[in-house]
Amino acid sequence: MDAASITLMLREFTAGDKTALDQVIPLIYDELHKLADRHIGRERTGHTLQATALVHEAYVKMIGQDQPDYASRAHFLSVAARVMRQILIDHARARNTGKRGGGEERYSLNEAMDAAVTRPAAMLAVDDALQTLERSDNRKARLIEMRFFGGLTAEESAAVLDLPVQKVRAELRVAQAWLQRELDRSGQK
Repeated sequence: MDAASITLMLREFTAGDKTALDQVIPLIYDELHKLADRHIGRERTGHTLQATALVHEAYVKMIGQDQPDYASRAHFLSVAARVMRQILIDHARARNTGKRGGGEERYSLNEAMDAAVTRPAAMLAVDDALQTLERSDNRKARLIEMRFFGGLTAEESAAVLDLPVQKVRAELRVAQAWLQRELDRSGQK
């Protein structure tokens, strides 16, 4: 099914038709599973959370909260990416309880994104930096989240945020530089 049909069903869901989401999920399940695979693939060997479980946990969280006005398939996937990221952050925080403190490692942005799940401290450092960025510039934080956690392209992010693609690319570059500076700074504590 094409993206326009999925968008129509998501709008029906937002308008109150709770069965519409049940129709959408099977159509985009493979995309959700790939998104989860991207995150879980970086997980440490022997981790108990599997991609399928991450998709299901994200689905339960998404239907259990007030629904955003899903504007498109890309918007839905960006929300799913955010929910999955939060689930993984919660798992990392639980694993890392009592391990944070002095002697924190420094992480480059690429290292932190590539190995965030295998090293809970890296994931937590990225999350802390993203929360700081979110307080000062929510849009840039969302762009980082959509790109690195959701795998959305600049074009898809532009559609979700209703911005020109060039602006998305420019803001993403600034956000990446800010985030790298923040990760460098936090690693020097």
